[in-house]
Amino acid sequence: MKTWFAGALLLCSLLQLPSLAHAEEIIMTRSVLAFPEAMLALQESIRAHGYTVSRVQRIDIGLTGMGYKTDKYRVVFAGKLEEIRQLTDKAPELTAYLPPKISIFAEGEQTVLVTLNPQLYAEIAGDAIDPIIFTHWESDLRSIFRDVNVAR
Repeated sequence: MKTWFAGALLLCSLLQLPSLAHAEEIIMTRSVLAFPEAMLALQESIRAHGYTVSRVQRIDIGLTGMGYKTDKYRVVFAGKLEEIRQLTDKAPELTAYLPPKISIFAEGEQTVLVTLNPQLYAEIAGDAIDPIIFTHWESDLRSIFRDVNVAR
């Protein structure tokens, strides 16, 4: 539980958001896959859904300094370049939140994936963006997480 909470707080700090107060603001899954296999399944599913993995950032160095013991903690940045450009042009206040980020980390023999629900981006963008894109992203993220869960 300590690791999951650290993951949620880390994701919030990376996105410059206040700590999460409601569970529906996040999308989370726990996979029985070991970290390397879950990371591979995650990246494959991201690509299969038409998104590009733009960066994978190691987070474990900062966590080690805070007393956590893990070398299996990453943040995966993924999106569709043209969508991201259009969104940031129409709603520059979204720039700090895009592309969407997925935290993935080992917890015992399992792997946890967590991300903010893209519906939060719709609240930030207000009327500048048609909210259907965030509904689509939410659906895709849930599908990606299901793919990781059924991968063997």
